[in-house]
Amino acid sequence: MSSSSAVDLRLEQVRVQYGSRRAVDDVTLHVGAGEVVAVLGPSGCGKSSLLRAVAGLEPLASGAVLLGGSDVAGIPTYRRGVGLMFQDHALFAHMSVAKNVAFGLRMARWPKDASAERVSQMLDMVELGDRGDANISELSGGEQQRVALARTLAATPRVVLLDEPLGSLDRVLRRDLVTTLKQAFAETAVTVLYVTHDREEAFALANRVAVMREGHIEQIGTVAQAQAEPANDWVADFLRD
Repeated sequence: MSSSSAVDLRLEQVRVQYGSRRAVDDVTLHVGAGEVVAVLGPSGCGKSSLLRAVAGLEPLASGAVLLGGSDVAGIPTYRRGVGLMFQDHALFAHMSVAKNVAFGLRMARWPKDASAERVSQMLDMVELGDRGDANISELSGGEQQRVALARTLAATPRVVLLDEPLGSLDRVLRRDLVTTLKQAFAETAVTVLYVTHDREEAFALANRVAVMREGHIEQIGTVAQAQAEPANDWVADFLRD
């Protein structure tokens, strides 16, 4: 089920500004094709603003976002080839599970047979193969997030952006969904930028972790590097707490 559409993501001195406040301050970051990078930091550090800027949901004050080497300035979100998944999964309550997953495929004008096959693959991947005809209201919170993941990955996005996708779930469900996410990322070979304040999630999912504070990236490296060689006392304290 590996996707051949994954590309690298490059942020070059990206700045997001609200009035005089710099929410994201000259961030440079590279995510290789098929790599999972987690942006990890406390609430209010700018990580969600960074992700929204990549998606085209926040304007850049300066800097550039490149997908597959091409600057996406001026390209609207729906044409960037990115898949978005948020804490609020925003599923369509009036549609069945399968129709929710198929929604992006319909918008992309996939043929019906190919769409049905893809939906079946995605639901099997998130262990909901027998729930395609169910109403969204019949599903638990964890199952709804599985549907949201299947929908996000269905249309083979070039890059997947996830903003605290498990934040509304309890700890047991979150650990279960982390396993599902990890398997899904591996099966689809997609490029992922994953925003979270949860160290356990970041360490379990990411190839590399970017630790963010007050709009800046304090350190980026493998989980082992971040734990063994923190860049400064703040990073050491944050990763230890």
